[in-house]
Amino acid sequence: MDFEFSAEQQQLKEQARRYLADKCPTTAVRAILEGSEPFDRALWQGLGEMGFLGAAIPEEYGGLGLGYLELCVIAEELGRALAPVPVSSSIFLVAEILKAAGSEEQKQKWLPKLASGEAIGTLAIDEGPRHNPAAIATTASKSGDGWTLSGTKAFVHEAHGAALFIVAAQTPDGVGVFAVPADAAGLSLATRKLTDSRSHAHVTLANVKVGADAYLGGSDLLDRLLDRARIVTAAEMLGLAEHSFGVTLDYLKQRVQFGQILATFQALQHRMAELFTRIELMRTDVEAALAALDSSTDVPAMASLAKATANDTLHLVSREAIQLHGGIGMTDEFDIGLYMKRARAAQETFGDIAFNGDRLAKLMGY
Repeated sequence: MDFEFSAEQQQLKEQARRYLADKCPTTAVRAILEGSEPFDRALWQGLGEMGFLGAAIPEEYGGLGLGYLELCVIAEELGRALAPVPVSSSIFLVAEILKAAGSEEQKQKWLPKLASGEAIGTLAIDEGPRHNPAAIATTASKSGDGWTLSGTKAFVHEAHGAALFIVAAQTPDGVGVFAVPADAAGLSLATRKLTDSRSHAHVTLANVKVGADAYLGGSDLLDRLLDRARIVTAAEMLGLAEHSFGVTLDYLKQRVQFGQILATFQALQHRMAELFTRIELMRTDVEAALAALDSSTDVPAMASLAKATANDTLHLVSREAIQLHGGIGMTDEFDIGLYMKRARAAQETFGDIAFNGDRLAKLMGY
């Protein structure tokens, strides 16, 4: 498809890349991943000051009022930089659902804080080892003028430091989506470590009481939210893939083996050519999903196509990157290993290739 960034979008992309190259070197990434902080607070604050966090939040709530494409431009650059910040969950997802379904009071309370970085939000959807929104067992029962939520959520991204949780739970009328503040009585966290060393937690909701306005919508809202989550995650994965490819290509051009530069071996050239082609196809599917989102046409199918393609391509690229670096690629000394670890976690986020491939087939009538 013919898809080109406007001059403003290209400027945003370049600005984000320059800023992250300056403020988020891999030394800073390592310091966060190996330390006790859940994310890079200084980088987070800086992203807020630069306006990146409020890119798609309306101006009346302290944002820039841009669109989904601009969000994914930023997501791609965050993936390229391996930025250890909760932008995807907080800004791309929680802010979006509040924009779409929140009350005016909720928007006034949360959107300015999300745009500035003062507050962080996250999603609490899945309850098992794999993404399966059809298997939600957490319950929400009506209690007086509000609701009482009980259950557990597994692998909640950026839960530590979050001020607001968007929780999916079973109501008497089907799945519902709720806004739950982190300081609600009965909500507790247990730290979990994944291979990418990012902040994750097991969340327990023990008779958590919220008001009637906490209910944001039903299963249709959850489906729309998860489709956006798949698209923005695919955009981040595109950045991961492109950076992994570039780093590997540079290594092959410098490494000498058997008296020759590795990049001169035709077999390795063929492997890199395949990776380049696969990444371009991945970009096409991500951009097609963005176009679908912009036009509100075939969003579910295009979201799953983009995520399935991203899963398959990034798995191949990250695996080949490690192999083409040789044994040293498996060591913590080389940055490429960090990208492989992040790739494996991202592949499972909001559905692996089997989940999204099966969902796409059903949506297409196969």
